Amino acid sequence: MSRVVNTESVGKARSQHMRTAAEMIRRLSQKSELDQEAKDMAAQLVFCFRDIEDGIEEAMMAWEKRNYWNKVEQFRQQWTWVGRAAANLEQMIRANRWEQLPPQLASLFGHFSDITINKFTRSSDAWEGAYERLMAEQR
Repeated sequence: MSRVVNTESVGKARSQHMRTAAEMIRRLSQKSELDQEAKDMAAQLVFCFRDIEDGIEEAMMAWEKRNYWNKVEQFRQQWTWVGRAAANLEQMIRANRWEQLPPQLASLFGHFSDITINKFTRSSDAWEGAYERLMAEQR
């Protein structure tokens, strides 16, 4: 009998969210003015970071069951920035402090240095309406 491979793993989802976030950060850094698309992209970054953080927790639970404590702790340290980034961006968006967006984006660049973007592969459907969804949330 052959091994069953899960093609929808949390690692794959994390990579997809990182790629989406990297493309949006690149596009946002190229914008000269704040428009609705920029607000949508910033809000979608919050959703991407939340999804990444949820996947991190899921991966750590699987490793904890196997008693991989060192790996869990290293992984947790490697990804602590994701939750903070999501919270900081959400706070900035909800407070309407858009002047803080460029420094926030600049602080994220280092986490995406290993992702090479030769061509944009994400369409605007990936972030369209994200600002309204974020603002409609009761958090």
